[in-house]
Amino acid sequence: MAWTGVQWKTTTARELHAPLTEVLGERAAKALAGLGCETVDDLMHHLPRRYLSGTDTTDLSDLKVGQDVAIVARVSRSAVYDTSTPSRQRLECVLTDGRNSIRATFFGRPYLVTYWASQLAQDVRGIFVGKVGEFQGRPQMSHPDYVLLNGQGRIVARMNEKTEKKQAHAAMARQVTRGGMVGIYPASAKLPTWQVSECADIVLDRLAGLEDTLPPQVVAAEHLPTLVQAFEAVHRPQDSDGVAAGMARLKFEEALALQLTMAYRRASQSSKAAPAIRQRPGGLLEAFDGRLPFVLTAGQKAVAEEIEADMARATPMQRLLQGEVGSGKTVVALRAMLAAVDAGYQAVLLAPTEVLATQHSQTFAAWLGDLVGEGLEAAPGSTRLVTLTGSMSAIARHNALDAIASGDAGIVIGTHALLYERVRFARLGLVVVDEQHRFGVEQRAVLSDQAALTPHVLVMTATPIPRSVAMTVFGDLEVSTLSEMPAGRADVATTVVALREHKAWLDRAWQRLLEEVAAGRQVFVVTPRIDAKDADEPSEEDPVRPLSAAAVELAMNLASGPLSGVNLGLLHGRLPAAAKAEAMARFASGATDVLICTSVIEVGVDVPNASMMIILDADRFGISQLHQLRGRIGRGNHPGVCLLVTGAQPDSKAMQRLETVAATRDGFKLAEYDLLARREGDVLGAQQSGGRSTLRLLRALDDAAVIGRAREVAEKMVADDPGRADPRVADLVTAVEYQGDWFDRN
Repeated sequence: MAWTGVQWKTTTARELHAPLTEVLGERAAKALAGLGCETVDDLMHHLPRRYLSGTDTTDLSDLKVGQDVAIVARVSRSAVYDTSTPSRQRLECVLTDGRNSIRATFFGRPYLVTYWASQLAQDVRGIFVGKVGEFQGRPQMSHPDYVLLNGQGRIVARMNEKTEKKQAHAAMARQVTRGGMVGIYPASAKLPTWQVSECADIVLDRLAGLEDTLPPQVVAAEHLPTLVQAFEAVHRPQDSDGVAAGMARLKFEEALALQLTMAYRRASQSSKAAPAIRQRPGGLLEAFDGRLPFVLTAGQKAVAEEIEADMARATPMQRLLQGEVGSGKTVVALRAMLAAVDAGYQAVLLAPTEVLATQHSQTFAAWLGDLVGEGLEAAPGSTRLVTLTGSMSAIARHNALDAIASGDAGIVIGTHALLYERVRFARLGLVVVDEQHRFGVEQRAVLSDQAALTPHVLVMTATPIPRSVAMTVFGDLEVSTLSEMPAGRADVATTVVALREHKAWLDRAWQRLLEEVAAGRQVFVVTPRIDAKDADEPSEEDPVRPLSAAAVELAMNLASGPLSGVNLGLLHGRLPAAAKAEAMARFASGATDVLICTSVIEVGVDVPNASMMIILDADRFGISQLHQLRGRIGRGNHPGVCLLVTGAQPDSKAMQRLETVAATRDGFKLAEYDLLARREGDVLGAQQSGGRSTLRLLRALDDAAVIGRAREVAEKMVADDPGRADPRVADLVTAVEYQGDWFDRN
């Protein structure tokens, strides 16, 4: 990332964020850019993925064909063979760990082969680096780089030939000679691990004597090495203890920078003025509570009290409400919105899709009855509910914007159109953001920044978030959790339909669907694609797609095949808004028995009579998505059945994901499993749902203790230095904030 225009307070920050072109030259910098390293700081945080010690021996049973590997092994035997070319010979060595073996082959002129054979004699040990291939069904490394080691793990010999590999061997030798350990870096064909090490070595020399990025009292109190010492430990490794200490320092600094940024955000919010909203006797909230057809759970009541206490203060609420699918977050949010209206303010709910915005609008209207409306049918003291989406007609949008601007609309529900239209609120008091992972920090601030008084903010997610992740990703928010399911919710049984092993099970799935329809219930059939042209390339682990799971074609095939005579509906993201609304309304009313759809129904859709879901090509969905989709059934009194249909290989990672989802409905367990396989997403920008991550070294689950401690230290630092007078603190926060902005812009 280029840091053009950033005003750093310290020389250290300027040195760390200097472009590598200034330090290493254009050629090396261009190659490093391919690894994501554009600045000195990037390269210093590009750490070896593992370390080899000359005294270790690698377990060769873990090697896989196609891997680039570095192994420590012993030569068990070697032999020289002639080839069909008189001027060339072949040396074959068998490398062993004592139990398993791999063959290493070398081709060259006879004098070179004789030289290699003299080095790679029986029982010598060395580090061998290359790609694992296969020959005659057995693993093989062709012409690997190597250095030979003595019993103490020190170098005694290395490849000595006049080839392009000489530089790589020399670099490897320097590493082993210097510390007895070799760092194996994430590398590329253009820039192998040894050249990455050489570049890091050059940069380290430049950083000698650099002042620390952390205040000295923090370094001392946390018993940390200095930043330069940490870089030395991980890039010029001496022993595993030193590497661990260096890594701990770098992780703590990353956690502290994030937590400082979050803590300053919290402090900034607490300094703003917000409307003090208190429940009004005889108002809409009291009337709504009196007509609720169900009793709030103990968890809903407790969370409602937390929200009520937050909104009663004259500083803005910043609260995350997380809850399992179907745990009753929506009714909690509506109660808060009614409290805002009772106090004379407007409340807005921001939804990620038009389907969900429409669903919320219909649900609110049904729950509130005559408490919302216009004219003679509205109850005394009622308010108006307005929906704003991008696909509305010009007249409808104009009327909605007028009602919002005049304050006539007390409750507003909308999509991203609320962020991009020229929306003006009369007195905005509360912003509710549904499915927080679809919106970033900057997006949710768009609505908050336009009011005279800063509105309260309640963000909701049905994706369970472990505490360490919440501290990292949502550290500027207080967290409330709904874990108790409302009474009357049915269980959902989930089964993996593995077509590679049981092809006939798909026919049985359609029969099972017909049984549900015959019993008067409804079914979702979910596909990963809209039509056949959206089909993706076969993956390496799953080269065959055993069924066509594209919504448009599937609807036609089912209508003329196993589901002929059944009332089918079709819903996907490319349909016009009116067609989507009609398809959803027909299914919700019971006019449609089976809804064939894409993941557009992933969140918020509530059809209590839907008792079954068949997810085709389920391995194309992530764990969180599958959990969300499954949450659309079992919302009434009928037990739910969810079938995950897949053609994935039995031992593939895709099949493991599906079996994990089938084994539990505990969203927190699934979230932790999911996080083990992917990063936490962009922390400070809009992309908070996985994919590219602004976290470099931290893993929120593995490093929960580090993150927790960093939060404690950050809170004290902000209390001691509320204005960021310490230039080191200012630079730490600037780097994090700029990185978040960069992800938003790109």
